[in-house]
Amino acid sequence: MENTKKISVTGLILMIFTSIFGFANTTVAFDQMGYASIIWYVLAAFLFFLPSGLMFAEYGSTFKDAKGGIYSWLEQSIGEKLAFIGTFIWLSSWIIWMVSTASKVWIPFSTIFAGHDATQSWHLFGLSSTQTIGLMGIFWIVFVTFCTTRGMTSIAKVSSVGGIFVALLNVVLFIVSLSILFLNHGQLAEPFNGLSSVVHSPNPSFTSPIAMLSFIVYAVFAYGGMESMGGVTDSLKKPEKTFPRGIIISTVFIGIMYALSIFLWGISTNWHQTLSGHNVDLGNITYVMMNNLGFVFGKALGLQQATAITLGQWFARFAGLGMFMAYLGSFFVLIYSPLKSFILGSPKKFWPAKVTTLNKAGVPAFAMWCQAAVVAVFVLFISFGGSDAQGFYTILTDMANISTTFPYLFLIGAFPFFKRRQDLNRPFVIYKTKFSVYATTIIVLIVLMFGIVFTVVEPLLQHDLNTAFWTVIGPILFGAIAWGFYVASEHKTNKKI
Repeated sequence: MENTKKISVTGLILMIFTSIFGFANTTVAFDQMGYASIIWYVLAAFLFFLPSGLMFAEYGSTFKDAKGGIYSWLEQSIGEKLAFIGTFIWLSSWIIWMVSTASKVWIPFSTIFAGHDATQSWHLFGLSSTQTIGLMGIFWIVFVTFCTTRGMTSIAKVSSVGGIFVALLNVVLFIVSLSILFLNHGQLAEPFNGLSSVVHSPNPSFTSPIAMLSFIVYAVFAYGGMESMGGVTDSLKKPEKTFPRGIIISTVFIGIMYALSIFLWGISTNWHQTLSGHNVDLGNITYVMMNNLGFVFGKALGLQQATAITLGQWFARFAGLGMFMAYLGSFFVLIYSPLKSFILGSPKKFWPAKVTTLNKAGVPAFAMWCQAAVVAVFVLFISFGGSDAQGFYTILTDMANISTTFPYLFLIGAFPFFKRRQDLNRPFVIYKTKFSVYATTIIVLIVLMFGIVFTVVEPLLQHDLNTAFWTVIGPILFGAIAWGFYVASEHKTNKKI
């Protein structure tokens, strides 16, 4: 064991960066808030990402031998019942991600061939484009479930190729944006008017204080996933120094990268000219902005209009190819991995026997088909709910953001209870005083609650009950289902006694 290669600070920073930083988060941020999104991303980095990451490191190092992941963290901190409900809601965040992505995946697919989002012109059986995409999303989830339950998971390897393409998108953004800035003699497409641009969004949907506060959820989502890094502390050189140093540097680096990327989009994209149209939504925003980046670059180079349009289409195709491969690979892993991890990591008494049974491919096939049915029902109801493309993808994005954010309430809220335990071996400790534990917990919980509450309140104030309902239903529904499973298991146990 002494010869096992340990992870250095640099290695840890790279691991954190590749796991957390999302190129598509920058386009969504610019679309929603323009330059004003920068301050929210910076605040989320220091008020959520940094403190919660250090908490997860303490959890992970203390329970490094536990097989249940975050279920074990919660069960050892706040008890079996809340742990099961909290982890079930965490699992629901992946299910809601599938609901969102099963429909969105067709946008990069169409962009590969058309050079732009062509899904808004797709119609099957006389249905609207949104309903058509909903049906295709259901087909997608059934197809992926069918393949993975039969052991056809090798396709997941394409995600690494997609990851390389997506990483190259960042390089393209930086080089091309700076080239445009130079060729246009420092002129920004989206004017930067000092403090006004930092505070006020060009998007009329995000001008009210409540709407702006709801954007916290988008910022938190951009830093989600740090809990998966909690278990690496035992693989680090001098973890008590390496991990805090690594996460502090990562916080600054990722925060700067997000801020710089959002600013760079303003070099090529004028919000009112490019993003205010009805054909732009949260599903295709990345490809619209990449297409525009290529077009503006072509014009800055002095190319003919037709040639610049073609260049823009090839920029969009490149983004579409990378994102489609990343989605494809991720789907073939995430459709079974979180579900299998939770089912096998939690006590079998909570589950019907069929749910915990693994098939010849080593996956819980029955549970996966139940999961596919839930995803299909969600997609069907949302896509046939009467929303246009903009409303449809806003609902899907808000659902994913809330469902990803909600489980952190359990993980953060459980931390003081975890710290109270005196019988644990803690190889890695950052929060050494009661004040630091409670102050940090309260601050992070306030950030999370503000984002969640205002994301739900904002559509209610607009009398958009459809968006408000679907935004919050995920955690509530799956929390209720988890409670039902737990009560049923208690009755079963009591009967045996």
